Amino acid sequence: MENLSGLLDLPGTRLRYRDRPGRRRPVVLTHGAGMDHAMFEAQAEALHVEGHRVVTWDLPAHGESLLAPGTRFTARIALDGLGALLDHLGLSRPVLAGHSLGGNLSQAFVRLRPDRAFALIVVDSTWNTGPLSRFERAMLRLAAPSLAMIPASRLPALMAKASAVTPEGIASAEATFARMPKPVFLDVWRATTSLVEPDAAYRTPVPLGLIRGEKDKTGNIATAMPRWAAAERVAEHVIPGAGHIVTLDNPAATSRAMRELIASWEAGAAANTEQGR
Repeated sequence: MENLSGLLDLPGTRLRYRDRPGRRRPVVLTHGAGMDHAMFEAQAEALHVEGHRVVTWDLPAHGESLLAPGTRFTARIALDGLGALLDHLGLSRPVLAGHSLGGNLSQAFVRLRPDRAFALIVVDSTWNTGPLSRFERAMLRLAAPSLAMIPASRLPALMAKASAVTPEGIASAEATFARMPKPVFLDVWRATTSLVEPDAAYRTPVPLGLIRGEKDKTGNIATAMPRWAAAERVAEHVIPGAGHIVTLDNPAATSRAMRELIASWEAGAAANTEQGR
């Protein structure tokens, strides 16, 4: 795993990041709950080879990023961290790509500051503003209490087997999950659910890409993402042989989907610029 050489100190948190230089559109990759920047290593390298400036980072309380003693993880801390990171690196309109919690955060950030993003890629994350059935609302409320009942010693393995389907993906996920104390993970999970805010009128104001694993059985992603794609009139990219953590289960197909999405948006932007001359 590549160490994160960048450092950004903020009130209550210390963020670590890596900034790979490139002349094409910057891409900021935000990992999922309980994971860290390494889950995007294959995609970061693939995008960098294509000439993109690529930023990977660890969310507060994840990986190499720290929270101050007595500070608990919240969605607000994570959103503020993302905004501060963009400011610190001078990124005005990057592609924001996020997995699971990272996808929820990226959605929320674009909703708050649509002027700060060129496009949004959501990977195996639920639709923040999508409609919820009564059952889905109940499951959302019960998620954290249910996780709290699982012994800390068993939680990493259970989460890994629910998140990945390949032996390599499961092993990597379990090792990463095991590094996070259970109380912190529960705070992270509560923060994730707090980002779900149904709003029937909202539509993503920037180009949107949706990616999920064909075997993802976490939450309502397998049913919500197709509805989201239909509502926004965009294609849904389903990664074969992959579960929730598609970046580990099928890294090559995930990287290809991300590269193709960004290339199509760049081509469209270039065409619009040419027409405007």
